[in-house]
Amino acid sequence: MQTEIFDVFDETMRKIGQESRNQVHAKGLWHQTFHCWILNHAGDGLRLLFQLRHKDKDIFPSLLDISCAGHLQAGESAEDGVREMEEELGLSVDFKDLIYCGRVAQEYVLAEDLIDREFNHVFLYKCDLPLEDYRVQESEVSGLYFVDYREFKELIGGIRASVSAEGFRIEEASGTYENEIRTMALEDFTPNDDAYYQLLFDKVEANK
Repeated sequence: MQTEIFDVFDETMRKIGQESRNQVHAKGLWHQTFHCWILNHAGDGLRLLFQLRHKDKDIFPSLLDISCAGHLQAGESAEDGVREMEEELGLSVDFKDLIYCGRVAQEYVLAEDLIDREFNHVFLYKCDLPLEDYRVQESEVSGLYFVDYREFKELIGGIRASVSAEGFRIEEASGTYENEIRTMALEDFTPNDDAYYQLLFDKVEANK
């Protein structure tokens, strides 16, 4: 596998050089990511699409995650991140059709030699395709699920203890797609801080 190289930054987002993915996480160096949340209208309701991270991911394996997310490589801007939509979900998307939410800095110390410090460029994309029309990258994604937007917002706000996630998981042994409805608690989702979710929810409310 080709070594991934990222631009690295100080805490003010001043570029200070480049480093390999492994060293970026081992040293806790600031780097850039692309995040896109897919909004899906179902009747009068609104749903968010989540991907189930593969069990072999080095960070937050087997958790429900943002619809589409990925690291920006050295020399790339947030606009280049739209390629992740094609790679992970099979969606050919024009960058101009994304709704920009903003940029958020987040850091997670997962182990002494696994520190994730990211500048997240966050976007929304309105897409009413059914799940069967997505083509997932099975080496990265182990399933897709819709979660009611209001329920998820209440989960993040501590108003409810769980939400219903409806979608499919990929059976690794057979490669078959198994439809299911799962009850998910907060710890079943990848973490984001309060500032991140406030940015996201404000933009969703403005673009329902």
